[in-house]
Amino acid sequence: MRYQIRHAIVQYAADTILEDVNFEVHDKEKIAIVGRNGCGKTTLLKLIAGDIEMSNLDSDEECGITMAGKQNIGFLRQISFTDGEVTVEEEIKKTFAPVFACEARKAGKQVLVIDKRDHIAGNIYTEKVMGINVHRYGAHIFHTSDEEVWNYVNQYARFNHYVNSPVAVYRDELYNLPFNMNTFSRMWNIKTPKEAKEIIAKQTGEFAGITPQNLEEQALQLAGRDVYEKLVKGYTEKQWGRDCKDLPAFIIRPLPLRFTYDNNYFNDRFQGIPEGGYTQIVEKLLEDIPVLTGVSLQEYQTANAARTADEQDSWDRLLYTGMIDEYYHYRLGTLEYRSLRFETEELPEEDNYQGNAVVNYTEREVPYTRIIEHKHFEFQTGEGTVITREYPATWKKGDEPYYPINDEKNGALYAQYAELAKKEANVLFGGRLGQYKYYDMDAVIAAALSMSKKELG
Repeated sequence: MRYQIRHAIVQYAADTILEDVNFEVHDKEKIAIVGRNGCGKTTLLKLIAGDIEMSNLDSDEECGITMAGKQNIGFLRQISFTDGEVTVEEEIKKTFAPVFACEARKAGKQVLVIDKRDHIAGNIYTEKVMGINVHRYGAHIFHTSDEEVWNYVNQYARFNHYVNSPVAVYRDELYNLPFNMNTFSRMWNIKTPKEAKEIIAKQTGEFAGITPQNLEEQALQLAGRDVYEKLVKGYTEKQWGRDCKDLPAFIIRPLPLRFTYDNNYFNDRFQGIPEGGYTQIVEKLLEDIPVLTGVSLQEYQTANAARTADEQDSWDRLLYTGMIDEYYHYRLGTLEYRSLRFETEELPEEDNYQGNAVVNYTEREVPYTRIIEHKHFEFQTGEGTVITREYPATWKKGDEPYYPINDEKNGALYAQYAELAKKEANVLFGGRLGQYKYYDMDAVIAAALSMSKKELG
């Protein structure tokens, strides 16, 4: 026997996700976990991998986990847009291309990188303003549990020990995020996890047993009315530009509730900000690789076609990380996105504007979703600071696309474009826009490395 679970129970708030789970894994056995969406498959994998623990309940049964010897256990996580706090800070547009380009160069290939922006590094571009590394396209906080990816990025920068611990402002109240005992203590003037669970159970009880038809019902069922009204509703409606009753439930499935006094937003093993900003990483990835900036692919191809045959560039393979529907000139229709607008302000007389790198504003009446104070990412002190207000925006052609809208309609349209992409003999589509899916930074790098191994040998 290599691994055994006995009478496992896992609860979130008042909901029991797993109950009385028992199984064993023996040498050379292969086991499939099969079940409908939401039945707890991922929760079971997290329990096996040690990401979560069994719930502490009074029971006459002997419960626990037994392993034979030292085991290395892990699992490949699903990539989905479920995190209400995730905005542009974890998203990345262009890292896929630089990583692939770097690996191609290492493999002895000649590489040319084209970026229609006037700079490299895409959404992770950082620039010095008043001696502060400013994240031009919103805050990016690197976090991962993938040691291979962590070691890879540490070849190109030294990471500090920054921990993402955002604060939420609702009217004249301040709350810690993610939803944890600091949040609940402030909200209800309580001290213990038992008190918090009792309040949440009471508030969610009236929605027990129903199948949520929209995001509002989902949030009320998971967290109760207080958390929903103060910390979820307004923020989410600003992000998506729609009432929570008109948004699908899966956007916040699951909604994390933590019954510990821990403000670390991420559970990942590795986390930090590169000292000196992100741009240096891409500069090093693209070292000795020619780069054209301020030029779109179409402009480059038009200019290249106008050259004489002897002067024209040619290529065996094209990696495209732009919008897949734009590549095909929207012939099947236009995929939808949400966009963002950033308003950056320099405050030379202010040394500390808000005391935290990330502060969310959860009222719908406040037009921006959050304010970023960039100096706190690298623990800078001294006079002068730079802040950025982040405004959600409706996307239209020509705007910068940030969030793919992964609903049924857009999913069906992307599937049609993906079929077109499969027929391309020498074109690869990668990244958030090329594959029309949300990616964390570490997942982008892992996907780029995986594609590099497959395509480059």
